[in-house]
Amino acid sequence: MKISLTVNGELKTVDIADENTPLLWVVRDTLDLKGTKFGCGKAACGACTLHVDGEAVRSCSYPVKFAEGKEVTTIEGLGDRENPHPVQQAWIEEIVPQCGYCQPGFMMATAALLNKVPKPTDEDIDKNIINVCRCGTYYRMRKAIHKAANLQFEKENKESKEL
Repeated sequence: MKISLTVNGELKTVDIADENTPLLWVVRDTLDLKGTKFGCGKAACGACTLHVDGEAVRSCSYPVKFAEGKEVTTIEGLGDRENPHPVQQAWIEEIVPQCGYCQPGFMMATAALLNKVPKPTDEDIDKNIINVCRCGTYYRMRKAIHKAANLQFEKENKESKEL
């Protein structure tokens, strides 16, 4: 079965034997985008979080057939070294990662949250960022989420003034 989806702005067509294959494995193994991580395999930990049409999705339990014709964004598509996304910049500035394994999932969940709630409160963060970090970097992540909200606000204001 052929499935077409747009990944990080590029149209991709994959030939897949089982349409119920988790999107995670298509992204990692077929498209060779290794930033999205496998954690629990049960959609509980959030290490596999990416965006499908702007929504945070746990890709380890999201059949690839549901991604047909949709826009998928992975951590590789969020930003880059020269132009990091405000969430990535905040993560760097707050030195959030310890082992780093779960961080792409947290950053993708945070980017999706900021698109819906531009200035999240601690309560918003607690309700929406429910990923698991075995290193316990939650305090630094909370600081980074607030910093990312400020960076995103500054970026959007700068862009609107340039128009």
